[in-house]
This record gives sequence, structure tokens and C-alpha cells, in this order.
Amino acid sequence: MSSVFTKIIEGELPGRFVWADEQCVAFLSIQPLAQGHVLVVPRREVDAWINLPEELATHLMTVSRAIGRAVDAAFSPKRVGLMIQGFEVPHTHLHVWPTNSIEEFDFANVDRDPDAALMDESARRIREALVAQGHEDTVPSQR
Repeated sequence: MSSVFTKIIEGELPGRFVWADEQCVAFLSIQPLAQGHVLVVPRREVDAWINLPEELATHLMTVSRAIGRAVDAAFSPKRVGLMIQGFEVPHTHLHVWPTNSIEEFDFANVDRDPDAALMDESARRIREALVAQGHEDTVPSQR
């Protein structure tokens, strides 16, 4: 059975995409720790990140860094967080989000009902920052 992330990747479920290439995609989390919280997800379903092929793991980290730089440019936080924990969906995904304190690394603090307009605005800002960084070939138009 396909994971919820595969269903988003295949267009069966909606997603606010900011990155798409042959190996992975990145889209906004529907329960963000902060506005601009992005999930970097391989197209291939691999449950545990330690089981990723090395070249795919390297690619995900490279994309996460590009996304992180875009998040930094778009939101100007003190730091950009990166976390791999993988309990909620059995499909590897890297969390990248703007953060201003260690307390913001707590998933008990997610916004369970984020404002749709703010989410759209966050995705737009990240896409624009990625284009400004020269990643226009991986920035999908809004789906």
C-alpha cells in the first residue's frame, strides 16, 4: 500500500510543492512547526533513512541544504532546523523549517490547523528564494 507521501507525490492528495526532481520532492508540512516547514521526501518509498542507498541519502541532504538556504532567505530565522525522525509516516522524510529556539524542535508544538493563505504564501516565498538561488529547473509551478 502506498504511503501518504507517495499519494502526494503522485497527485492523489494535494501538496504545496517547492521542489521536484527525478529523485525527490519537497512540499510544505500540513502540520508545521513554523510557517515555511518543508518535508524533503524521496520518490522511492524507503521506511528508515539508514536504509537509503548512499547516493539517494546524499541527494536528499543536498536538496535539504538548498531548501534550508531558501527558508533562511524567505523567513530570516535565527537558525534553520533539520530533523529526521520518521515515526509518523513510514516513508523517509527530512524536516526543514525556520526556527528561533531549541524549544521549536518539539512536535507537540505543531500547528494542527494552519491558515491556508499563509501556507500558500510560505510556499511562494520559498519557491522565489529557490529561483533566486538558481534552482529554477527544480521549482515546480504551484499544483
